[in-house]
Amino acid sequence: MGVVRRRHRWLRYTALGVTVLVLGAAGVGWAAYEKLNGNINRDTDAADELARYEKERPTALVHGAQNILLLGSDTRAGPANRKYGRDAGTERSDTTILLHLAADRQSATAVSIPRDLMVEMPGCRRPDGSRTQAGFAQFNVAFQIGGTACTIRTVEKLTKIRVDHHMVVDFAGFKGMVDAVDGVQVCLRVPIDDSDAQVKLAPGLRTLNGEQALGYVRARKSLGDGSDTDRMDRQQEFLGALVNKVQSNDVLLNPTKLYPVLDAATSSLTTDPGLASLRGLYELVRGMRNIPTERVQFLTVPRQSYTYDANRDELVEPDAEQLFTRLRMDSPVEVAPQQPEKSGTAREQAQEEHSEEYGEEYSEEYEDSGESWSDEKPDDPAHTPSPAPTFRGNTAARSTCG
Repeated sequence: MGVVRRRHRWLRYTALGVTVLVLGAAGVGWAAYEKLNGNINRDTDAADELARYEKERPTALVHGAQNILLLGSDTRAGPANRKYGRDAGTERSDTTILLHLAADRQSATAVSIPRDLMVEMPGCRRPDGSRTQAGFAQFNVAFQIGGTACTIRTVEKLTKIRVDHHMVVDFAGFKGMVDAVDGVQVCLRVPIDDSDAQVKLAPGLRTLNGEQALGYVRARKSLGDGSDTDRMDRQQEFLGALVNKVQSNDVLLNPTKLYPVLDAATSSLTTDPGLASLRGLYELVRGMRNIPTERVQFLTVPRQSYTYDANRDELVEPDAEQLFTRLRMDSPVEVAPQQPEKSGTAREQAQEEHSEEYGEEYSEEYEDSGESWSDEKPDDPAHTPSPAPTFRGNTAARSTCG
């Protein structure tokens, strides 16, 4: 219950960490407010490029629903980011999350898009002004070629969902946020030793500083199957732990503690002009304070290994289109942890479930009754497929250390 209460407090102040940027700013004074407001970078180039292609972009179908694209940049530009690799003058989207806010603000669904997903990309404008041809490529190449505008257009082409806003954060900004709250505690189920992510951690409860936290959310090849799926799960869990730390230390109520957090957070942000202010961010999250924690959902887009390259991903259909359709229509999305598949026929599974619930005697009675079992009973409402499919995922209400 303590974990649930902490996550409930988190939800009142944040949507994937955004609220720490906006609440309590009045307490640090007008001059500080102006500095923090000026920290946020305005992505006017992306806005201009998207306006050029307005006619081909999807139309928002439900008034009041909003979709925000959250991007983690892997840029090595600048002294703080250079230690993570050579600066080749390009950057890719190390993390991409499509956050859907329901029109009634009773649910929020964060959908991670793997960087290795193979997708159809539109023709995009390069930084030098030249343009690429449309083609089939790895998803995170879009950010490398055409920045946020190309990524947004690629996501919209993939999902047919209108992206209303976007935010981009880099390595240095992420580290600064973690260090500003004196580290964040996470539960490590397995040891992590990843030279590429520059992190080595023992299992158990660990308080991570900014450097360790960055390695933790970046680690990929040394964990799981090497895909983005497990990494995205960790990133989403970490966001909740970060804001829980902010809340537990009374940072939001203490201007002395709050200012470094806000300074680090806003300095790391690049957003579309509509969000490029503390007021804009506040307006975004104001209606989310009362969303139940069990309705803040995290999932990865249904994916599997790409047919022609096991190191790449492809969508699982029709599951992915079912998800995108529900988000477009602002319909409920249900998530549940992935469960091991049962073997055997439907009849065998049913008998196993009856046996577990009522005992072996009931199972034998059912077997001897002569009653027939069919995999499909269209006339029986109890066997009618649910109109709301369930996707692999988690919610903010579930403990990450259970």
